[in-house]
Amino acid sequence: MFKTYSMMLAGRPLTIETGKMALLANGAVLVRYGDTVVISTATASKAPRDGIDFFPLSVDYEEKLYAVGKIPGGFIKREGKPSEKAILTSRVIDRPIRPLFPKDLRNDVVIVNTVLSVEQDNSPEIAAMIGTSAALCISDIPFNGPIGGIVMGLVDGEVVINPTEAQRAKSDMYVTLAGTKDKITMIEAGAKEVPDDVMLGAIIKGHGTIKKICDFISEIAADVGKPKFEYQSCEVPHDLYEDVEKVALEDMRSAVLATDKTVRDEKIDALTAKVKEALAEQYPDCDSKIGEAMYKLEKSVVRNYLLKEHKRVDGRGLEEIRPLSAEIDILPRTHGSGLFRRGQTQVLTIATLGPMSEIQMLDGIDTEETKRYMHHYNFPSYSVGEARTSRGPGRREIGHGALAERALEPVIPSEEEFPYALRLVSEVLMSNGSTSQGSVCGSTLALMAAGVPIKRPVAGISAGLVTNPEDENDFITFMDIQGIEDFFGDMDFKVAGTEKGITAIQVDIKVTGLSYEVIRQAFELTKKGRMQIINDIILPCIDKPRDTVSKYAPKMFQMKIDPDKIREVIGTGGKVINRIIQETNVKIDINDDGTIYIATVDADNADKAMKIINGIVGELEVGSVFEGKVTRTLQFGAFVEFLPGKEGLVHISKLAPQRVEKVEDIVNVGDIVKVKFIGLDKQGRIDLSIKDV
Repeated sequence: MFKTYSMMLAGRPLTIETGKMALLANGAVLVRYGDTVVISTATASKAPRDGIDFFPLSVDYEEKLYAVGKIPGGFIKREGKPSEKAILTSRVIDRPIRPLFPKDLRNDVVIVNTVLSVEQDNSPEIAAMIGTSAALCISDIPFNGPIGGIVMGLVDGEVVINPTEAQRAKSDMYVTLAGTKDKITMIEAGAKEVPDDVMLGAIIKGHGTIKKICDFISEIAADVGKPKFEYQSCEVPHDLYEDVEKVALEDMRSAVLATDKTVRDEKIDALTAKVKEALAEQYPDCDSKIGEAMYKLEKSVVRNYLLKEHKRVDGRGLEEIRPLSAEIDILPRTHGSGLFRRGQTQVLTIATLGPMSEIQMLDGIDTEETKRYMHHYNFPSYSVGEARTSRGPGRREIGHGALAERALEPVIPSEEEFPYALRLVSEVLMSNGSTSQGSVCGSTLALMAAGVPIKRPVAGISAGLVTNPEDENDFITFMDIQGIEDFFGDMDFKVAGTEKGITAIQVDIKVTGLSYEVIRQAFELTKKGRMQIINDIILPCIDKPRDTVSKYAPKMFQMKIDPDKIREVIGTGGKVINRIIQETNVKIDINDDGTIYIATVDADNADKAMKIINGIVGELEVGSVFEGKVTRTLQFGAFVEFLPGKEGLVHISKLAPQRVEKVEDIVNVGDIVKVKFIGLDKQGRIDLSIKDV
């Protein structure tokens, strides 16, 4: 039965329709937020997938260019692989819902959000997140929702819920926030050095709106929701786990205590083999289940050390960061490089500077068409000691690269201050926890070493959490989580920023939500951590950006001309500008406002190019000397192209000091000659002289 439900969200109508479209999915809704329309569907397999020890959830966010009245570019003219923004949106929707499914569910669950129409003032990402929650809640798929989601801006010091496009343009932050009625489940933020207390206040305010969304979805589910289906639990059998615990508990408590990840893994592998052998007769054909039980036991041991004994497996204090180091100029020929290490996490970041013509062109459903600053993140298998063939960046790599990009973006100089396209690449060489924040620190080093005048150094660190499932007030937070604490803990709370404030946040959780007190403690820890990294590691390595760029980087020169004369510099079919580029060996970019950027490693070439351009667009000064080419000869003189696309006449009387009988006695077509501008004739044509040079 078709039904429609509505509420006001940030002053605009939010409508959810059910019972009309995609009726074969387990749950489906059409979300209208203003003129933004998204269809959200949730589908589950009828049986669990065999041979896996994880919940197979897949979330897709599909951008359709017809939603904004565009035809896709390229030869194929149809949507291809998801854009980077679509992948990031899929991750933002995945993170808050994943912890709310039963932990022992192994049925495939696929969420698909298709963007059908976009009004730029109303975020399709938020419509998709709310639609996902509603589709799951009305479906028969086991799900402990609902969740609600919003975007927050900070305009003139005031927190704005779901800011319009105009408000986003002048906002000091863009925060995507999700939560249940009781707790926060996801934070994804980019900010212009917003103080920690301001960010916490915004989160608390935003949660008030999220609660209203959750009530709205709960009412829909109560009206049209299906009973949840019974599923086959894939939990480790209780008896098997108890027997594993009896055999291995004390050895496991000893095995996990190691500062070196490799040593710890070797001990646990050896212990797992020992337990499998000991229980092989009692539990035949249960090899994988014993392995899962050992994983569960390891998790229990690590969590109990933290929660009950306040003890970390590598011996650190709860607020202690692993050993830190930083280096620059690792690579001799790159424009800038920085190596950052935190314990067994090591990231090498390389900065490359390019002309403005090398900015990235975007083809998406929002209004952003170009990207001048790019950050890419690579995570090869050797960084965790595994042997896997590289298949290109996955969603995790794209997400971590985007996080580092957001973290550095607020300190990148403007195009007017520093007219370069910038690309940073973070190569993860070793990984044992929070490589994304390591790439933030490595990027700061690389940018400063490359001579990019960033406003302030940026550093990133993560905070962890372990909670008592029986008492939500019994928890512990700690700084700088390593891999094992990430795997078995309840939170990876990543915050990057400067001494002034936060520039980026990304929060992953495995529990049903975070209280305000947990978030407050996480902000307190991460602020302390990032200040320690900046003051003790980054600044002693390089205290400010270099005054000049690398000798291997292009030097950028800027000039301004009358916009009406741009076509003279470009010439018919680009003939003039291509001639200038060919003759001076530079790269030239021209903006519509008449700004010209000239990129070259040789300043003399730039000077030559600027003189040519000035000659083309400026007023010629009598007495100026040029080198040109004879383009044609006539009985009364020779025409010389002395600037690209600009020629003048050398009268036969001005070819030589002596009398000239025939033009070709002095010059021929193709000759390179020096000429002096001596004025304009009565018809405004250019008069040149060779004999007066």
